[in-house]
Amino acid sequence: MSNAAAATPIVWLLKGAKAGDYEQLRVIARALGVSAITKQLVFRRWELLLHAAPRPTLAGIDVERSDPLEAPWPDLVLTAGRRNELVARWIKERSGGRTRLVHVGRPWSHPSRFDLVVSNRQYLLGAGGHVIVNDLPLTDLSEASLAADRTEWCARWERFPRPWTMLLVGGDTGPFVFSPAQARKLALLVNAKVARSGGSLFVTTSGRTSPQSADALFATLDAPAYVYRWPSRDPSPYRGFLACADDFVVTADSMSMLTEACATGRPVALFEPIDRDVPSWRNPASYRWMPFVHYVSVSIGPVRMRRDLTRVHSALLEAGRIQRLGGAPQTNGVSAPIGAADLARTVEGVRALL
Repeated sequence: MSNAAAATPIVWLLKGAKAGDYEQLRVIARALGVSAITKQLVFRRWELLLHAAPRPTLAGIDVERSDPLEAPWPDLVLTAGRRNELVARWIKERSGGRTRLVHVGRPWSHPSRFDLVVSNRQYLLGAGGHVIVNDLPLTDLSEASLAADRTEWCARWERFPRPWTMLLVGGDTGPFVFSPAQARKLALLVNAKVARSGGSLFVTTSGRTSPQSADALFATLDAPAYVYRWPSRDPSPYRGFLACADDFVVTADSMSMLTEACATGRPVALFEPIDRDVPSWRNPASYRWMPFVHYVSVSIGPVRMRRDLTRVHSALLEAGRIQRLGGAPQTNGVSAPIGAADLARTVEGVRALL
């Protein structure tokens, strides 16, 4: 084996169910310039119970349906999300402690269990030591990285009049409840926006969008030009939306969608599906499990596990990078893209481990 080959690090990406988590791992790997190996993990439904007394283990995954985890052990594991944590720690234990662990997001295990934690403003971790706190989730979107998508998708949609407003729809998370009533409210605000600006509306839902809320949304929207309703066997147009948009409307629950929309430099309007007078977890008309869990975790969980999406929203609103849907229109044109400084800071920290 040549010296160059021997020096090439083995890097694993632990892939769970959340596409936004996995994409951040891919962003880091691309920025490092390494060929990373993805390990797809399939989790058992009761995996959450293992975190009552967290220790390195594979008990929470379906080993037969997951990718094999065996020697040669990696030099670096990139992981994100609660479900992957105990698996990552098991890998480090099996490597004799040689494998470096980088956790992206909010760790349920104590941060000291990892060699580096890459968090962002929505979580309540303090920066310092081996914890990096970025402004937003990581992205490497740029005009160049979206060029091929722009060529492909804009040509498909060229018959639709401009400007193109892209509506990115999520679902329930934290304090946000995307109920059918909120979906109808969103649709009415979007109808009014497009009526003012003219052009065409493009819509994509996501894995968090409930069928009932999607039904209410599409029943109220005024004839969007293009619809992608999740799940679908058709290829996702999401990168086409990012590449071709003239402006965006994004639901407030998804940090990934909001970050990527902002990274394009296009105007972004934020829709917050929440009743500001009555907390949604206590409102029988909008009761959902996720807001209740959010309330409990914020009330009794350790600070490192808490999440406040509004910290990011407030910072972007104050900076003038986004506006609330239905508010005063942004000036025409594009705003400064975001994300480069966060990614550079993260890559510097990971390289130091290697």
